[in-house]
Amino acid sequence: MNETLVRKIMAATQNGLPVCDRPYQVIANQLEISESELLHVMENMMSQGLIRRIGLVPNHYALGYRFNLMTVWDVNDNDIQSLGRKVGQLTFVSHCYQRPRKTPDWNYNLFAMVHGRSEEQVAQQVAAIKQLLGPACRDMAQLNSVKILKKTGLRIR
Repeated sequence: MNETLVRKIMAATQNGLPVCDRPYQVIANQLEISESELLHVMENMMSQGLIRRIGLVPNHYALGYRFNLMTVWDVNDNDIQSLGRKVGQLTFVSHCYQRPRKTPDWNYNLFAMVHGRSEEQVAQQVAAIKQLLGPACRDMAQLNSVKILKKTGLRIR
């Protein structure tokens, strides 16, 4: 794979794809290659793990979801894979993942981010997660968002 072209593709797409009918054609035109060549190289980048995913990142604040809460759960290690999948499939969970415990101060190993239009809605969502986890959950905590931080990935120059 042409390393120079890979770096150019990363630089051209790192701020997102253009919002238009043919975003890959626009990027290909910028790089002076064909759309099919761009897609072929990007497929190779995905298969090599250079690109993990291509997806939409909505601004939940602009959509009216102003109440944000990271929930952290102390879940049975034997059950975390199956329960994590179930929590991650809830429509109100934007992301869900496993993290190692940092005992004795941090016993939580399952993280789930929820967004709502009201505090009441978020409280209902937390209750739904708690019910879904059932007896496999020993404890939980809520980490409220108080500030919007700039969210970016790796940047190539």
